[in-house]
Amino acid sequence: QVQLVESGGGLVRAGGSLRLSCAASGRILGNLAMGWFRQTPGKERDFVASISGSGGRSVYADSVKGRFTISRDNAKNTVNLQMNILRPEDTAVYYCAADSVYSSSGSPHQYRYWGQGTQVTVSS
Repeated sequence: QVQLVESGGGLVRAGGSLRLSCAASGRILGNLAMGWFRQTPGKERDFVASISGSGGRSVYADSVKGRFTISRDNAKNTVNLQMNILRPEDTAVYYCAADSVYSSSGSPHQYRYWGQGTQVTVSS
C-alpha cells in the first residue's frame, strides 16, 4: 500500500509561482511512476504532468508546458511540481498519483494510488 500526501498549495496572484510536493510512504518511491492531476468543481480530473520511476521520462499537458516542471527525489520519497507564470485558469485542487507502471497516456485510470489533494487558487 502507498500513502501520498500533497502540500504546498495556496493563494497566489497571476504570474506568480507555487511549488507542490507529494510525500510518499509505504513503498520505495523509485519503483513508482508518479503523476499530478487537477480538478475543478463539476469537471473531470485533468492530467497535468507525469514522471517515470527513474525520472528519465516526463510528460506534460499542453496547457502547462513551459510553465510547470515535474521532478522527483527518490532518496526523499518526494515528487514536486514547480508551477510558474500561474494563470487564473490553473485554479484547482491538485492531486498526486502513483502506480507501479508508467504510462504517458495521461489517463487517471492508469494510477492506483491518490493523495487527498491540495488547493491552488490563482487570483487575477
